[in-house]
Amino acid sequence: MDFKTQIAGATGLTGVAADALLIVVCGDAAPTGLEPALDAALKAALADGDFRFKAGHTLVLHGAAGVKARRLVLVAGDGSAKGMRKAVSAGVAALKTGGTRHLAVALIGADAPGPDHAEALVAAVQESVYVYRHTKPSATAAAALAKVSLVCDKPQQASLNAGLRRGEAIAAGVATARECANRPGNHCTPGHLSSEAKRLGKAFGLQVEVLERKQIEKLGMGAFLAVAQGSDEPLKFIVARWQGAAKSVAPVVLVGKGITFDTGGISIKPAGEMDEMKFDMGGAASVLGTLHAVAQMKAKVNLVGIIPACENMPSGSAVKPGDVVTSLSGQTIEILNTDAEGRLVLCDALTYAERFKPAVVVDIATLTGACVIALGHHRSGLFCADDALAGELLAAGDAALDPAWRMPLDEEYDEALKSNFADMGNVGGRAGGAVTAAMFLKRYTGKYRWAHLDIAGTAWKSGVNKGGTGRPVALLTHFVLGRAG
Repeated sequence: MDFKTQIAGATGLTGVAADALLIVVCGDAAPTGLEPALDAALKAALADGDFRFKAGHTLVLHGAAGVKARRLVLVAGDGSAKGMRKAVSAGVAALKTGGTRHLAVALIGADAPGPDHAEALVAAVQESVYVYRHTKPSATAAAALAKVSLVCDKPQQASLNAGLRRGEAIAAGVATARECANRPGNHCTPGHLSSEAKRLGKAFGLQVEVLERKQIEKLGMGAFLAVAQGSDEPLKFIVARWQGAAKSVAPVVLVGKGITFDTGGISIKPAGEMDEMKFDMGGAASVLGTLHAVAQMKAKVNLVGIIPACENMPSGSAVKPGDVVTSLSGQTIEILNTDAEGRLVLCDALTYAERFKPAVVVDIATLTGACVIALGHHRSGLFCADDALAGELLAAGDAALDPAWRMPLDEEYDEALKSNFADMGNVGGRAGGAVTAAMFLKRYTGKYRWAHLDIAGTAWKSGVNKGGTGRPVALLTHFVLGRAG
């Protein structure tokens, strides 16, 4: 992150020395007990109709009488961490064109803020100031924020500081994921993902191993190799480990789909919006981001990240519809649609995960358009037959403000994957496509507890705000931290 966060004591908001004082005002009336200068400013704004108690409504005042901060920003909130995030995002957006280097933030009219509010504050600021510049150096520079202070009373400071530190680590992980996802396919190649894993390894003490084609062939990853065979770009199988607990502690394993560009292969996609298929490595990006966050916090947990990375391209050597391949598990697959490639790279990675004797395995993938139709862009799809594990992941998503929604895995859906020529087909019919994709993966996970996150609707945004979101790094980090000793 380009800014630092800190806790500031609350001896009086009007005396806070900052370029801007952002006050999240909760409730439906002016709070009692405000300092006279703030009370006067708020009541005048309400009387003039310049401020309303509607979530996200923002008012910027310059040189408010009796207030030391040069800019006073009032934003309506609801007192929740989610409301805090929305309010701070709105306030920072209103300050983007100014010269604010030190932003102080306070919450009034609600219960005292907790660690979740502090984390939400950091997430909001980081999301607001992020600007992609790797291939666009002319992009408008991010806001000049150098310091963000959360103003609170002394008894709260220790817990809020812990929230800020967690928020900083998650924000850094989200930024790593966004930066990887936003790079074009000719920049973010499988080789770049392996280099990024090695960079994180050097920075945070991760053990990183990258398997090349000959090693992958020797292992027998026929499904992964099939997807990659149409591309001239070398495939990579990336394994990164964080050991924060004793070696005897079973690790959490995260498996991220790393298709750095997906044309659909011989079953080629329509040209419209195909540029967005550079985001098809969103699962891989989220694994790297989570490793970053967990290692930065030095969490007392063992974590393994597995990323099968390649391109899916059409060529004379590309896999064809109807071809049959043998996966690492020994199961054969009839490839009915080459655009259902994510499950093919994941199934070999899920089998490879067995060697770590994991406590739990979660795979993350921009897997199906069907999940976007089902859930839109707010919640990721969660598929998990284990009620306790599903509950952990859903709770982690809610706490992280990175929500998921549980989808079905009824055995009847498995019927759609039957094939006359192999142990299974790689697709079923159009109906329930997100579920049949999860059922395909489930066939490779019988030796451990497993969950699948379909992030096709949440890993990136289209339109004027096109770009990677960094989701579900926050969800995954909360989940992994919840398993730390």
